[in-house]
Amino acid sequence: MPLPQINTPEYRLKLPSTDEEIRYRPFLVKEEKILLVAQETGGDKETYNAIRKIIVSCCLDPIDIEKLPLFDVEFLFLNIRAKSVGEIANLKIKCPDDEKTTVDVEIDLTTIMVQMEDDHTNKIKLTDTIGVVLSYPNLGTVEQQSIDIPKGKETAALFEMIVDCIDQIWEGEEVHDATDYSKKELTAFLEGLDHKQFEKVQHFFATMPMLKKEIEVTNPKTGVTSKMVLSGLQSFF
Repeated sequence: MPLPQINTPEYRLKLPSTDEEIRYRPFLVKEEKILLVAQETGGDKETYNAIRKIIVSCCLDPIDIEKLPLFDVEFLFLNIRAKSVGEIANLKIKCPDDEKTTVDVEIDLTTIMVQMEDDHTNKIKLTDTIGVVLSYPNLGTVEQQSIDIPKGKETAALFEMIVDCIDQIWEGEEVHDATDYSKKELTAFLEGLDHKQFEKVQHFFATMPMLKKEIEVTNPKTGVTSKMVLSGLQSFF
């Protein structure tokens, strides 16, 4: 006689990048084990790989996780985790007024949204006639950056990440798809920018969408109440 099967609830959310509705379920013990093992290992690469496996298992609709922007992936995982182990996260926050005292703060994970700066755009105008369209980093990009980078190679790794995010380069009415060019050619294009032009590219990454939540914390020692913004998936666990 077979053992009984326990039905899991089904939930829905919309991906921030496209508003596409995705059905998902909470993760099970077998999937939580994957995450716990990754956390014990302590590496970012292992953690992101565990997140990939859990999302693929828990999404009930077809999804190409390798093509999703990182903020979509983090938003999906945050909601899966909230429905799996509880919507309230208990965090220890360091008070910003003295940078020493820590306080306990409860965060409702379902209230955390992906937010974007008002001046953010992925279409960067470099000159009057030349510009670049950038795509958002994905899991693969982040995993590559999580690998231990040898000392002295940090700048090269940063440039490689930016090159990976180049989608198109336009010149007047002519559009060049990045897939038609080698990494060497794209790197040469990037290295040919002047300082101000490169700052425009960096601004894209500094202002791109991410999980954010503004909170207030009161320092019990000083009585000072401060507002602060938590951002990125790791801030909420």
